[in-house]
Amino acid sequence: MSLAERLSAMEEYESWSRDPSPAGSRRKLSFNPVGSWVPPAAHEEPVGAFEVPQPKRLLQVFFAVIYCLFAAGIVFGYAAIKPVLIKEQVYRKYCTQEELDRGVRVCYEQEIRLNFMFTVAAVSTNVVALPVGTILDYYGPRVCGIIGSFFITIGCLFFAFAWQLPIDGYIPGYLFLALGGPFIFISSFQLSNTFPQYSGLILALLTGAFDTSSAIFLFYRLIYEASGRTFWPKKFFLAYLVVPAFILIVQLFVMPSASYKTVGELVTQAEDEALDQHESDDDIDDSDILRQLRETRRVRRESIISEITSLLGSKDASEQTKKEEKKKNASGVWGALHGRTALEQIKSPWFILITLFTVVQMTRINYFVATIRPQHEYLLGSYSKAVQINNFFDIALPLGGVISVPFIGMILDNTSTPFCLALLVTIATTIGVLGVIPQTWAAYANVCLFVIYRPLYYTTVSDYAAKVFGFATFGKVYGLIICLAGLFNFCQSALDAMTHRLFAHNPIPVNLILLGLAFVIGIILVGYVWRKSRSIHRENIEDAAESAREVLMPGAMQNGGYGSLRADRGREEVGGGMRGRGDRRG
Repeated sequence: MSLAERLSAMEEYESWSRDPSPAGSRRKLSFNPVGSWVPPAAHEEPVGAFEVPQPKRLLQVFFAVIYCLFAAGIVFGYAAIKPVLIKEQVYRKYCTQEELDRGVRVCYEQEIRLNFMFTVAAVSTNVVALPVGTILDYYGPRVCGIIGSFFITIGCLFFAFAWQLPIDGYIPGYLFLALGGPFIFISSFQLSNTFPQYSGLILALLTGAFDTSSAIFLFYRLIYEASGRTFWPKKFFLAYLVVPAFILIVQLFVMPSASYKTVGELVTQAEDEALDQHESDDDIDDSDILRQLRETRRVRRESIISEITSLLGSKDASEQTKKEEKKKNASGVWGALHGRTALEQIKSPWFILITLFTVVQMTRINYFVATIRPQHEYLLGSYSKAVQINNFFDIALPLGGVISVPFIGMILDNTSTPFCLALLVTIATTIGVLGVIPQTWAAYANVCLFVIYRPLYYTTVSDYAAKVFGFATFGKVYGLIICLAGLFNFCQSALDAMTHRLFAHNPIPVNLILLGLAFVIGIILVGYVWRKSRSIHRENIEDAAESAREVLMPGAMQNGGYGSLRADRGREEVGGGMRGRGDRRG
């Protein structure tokens, strides 16, 4: 879900592509999987931030951070609430008599069903991003927020009364809690445009709130234990209904019904407003009326440009553009498949390899979250030590996400994509090795690396998709990557069964299988991307030199000599990196 941290700041300009794009128009990042460009038939037109009072915009950002903190990623605190559900004997009725006679803490069927509850939630969180994008583009953020609040309400009611229902209420309850998160979180991304100069800070706050929301169940577990188990889940989830009620109220009375305009859209508006004369002026015969009309336009134009300049720091957002150009050049893969159709991109090794890598890594991440306590109980041979590791993980998971956000941004902005992928593979391999070492120090080191790796992994994959595939097809391509990865997470139930039945509760074989798959696929992915990035870099240099010869040769002798002029121009093109190609095609 940290993809916002990377993409909203990048989507304003796409200065060049390796293939021409329709009309060379500015693109707006869309999570809509069924449309490549901003839908012309959208129900709500975007609004400029300067049209909304500053205090109201501040309030909108504040409320969004608050409700994301309490609801956006609550289901990922599963490791914290699972012990509560076990103590409340959820799914205990599925244990065999033999298991009950032996007094096992968690029987096989109980473990499988509880973990399946989390698996369904994790899968739905990824898959629901597809309809969320479509609804957001066509109906606006307010509708998304309201839908999210209703889903969370339904989830709370299912969980609160699951003990009394004739059907299993836990799985649908956790499912609806998971569905509500993306609706309120993804629809909040556009609030980074309320203050364009501080968009990075706003996105960091929203992303940090999402990561921290997994601690809600941790706080509940602490209260549950402090109350002597009297504050049982029914009381908690009924009290938690105040959260969706708060979301509904602020959506209706405070939050915008339409998304805010991006920097690119504001610059376009400033350029359009610069025209005081319209074609319709020819139909006006009265010169006084025409003069008065143009004066009104001039005053309005100056007012709007003044407001936009105040928001952006400059009329054309030149500083932001230069920063983004530097980031694109550093990536080494920017524009690799820009301008291609979604089908062409999906057939490419770029897509196939990142999808395979994402499928394996997401499965490893969710498997670890769901089974951290039983894994370490077996590895360390001690239930009390496993509880300590679990408690440490419950605290480290939200903290790791918050602390790592700014460092992740620095890494992705200043290093190449092959380096970032290699870093992912290195950390993932280290986590895999630590996960099979039966030592307490290895368990703590594993948790520390995991809580840093998780946000880095999600952000790097979204960053890769934007840089390689482009924004025109982002909704389709990235949505398909995450959707497929989410659906493959259903195999987690099979991994649980293998661990308990085939390997007699020993998690090492499954961890080694996942480690091997991730390492092999990761090495192939890094090697392919590194080789392609070198090819792209070489092509850019060759094209820059060729452009210098083609453009400068006709007037070379009239401008003081061919040699010096060509050299000067060549240095300018090469220094501009990828910008040379964009200038030629723009």
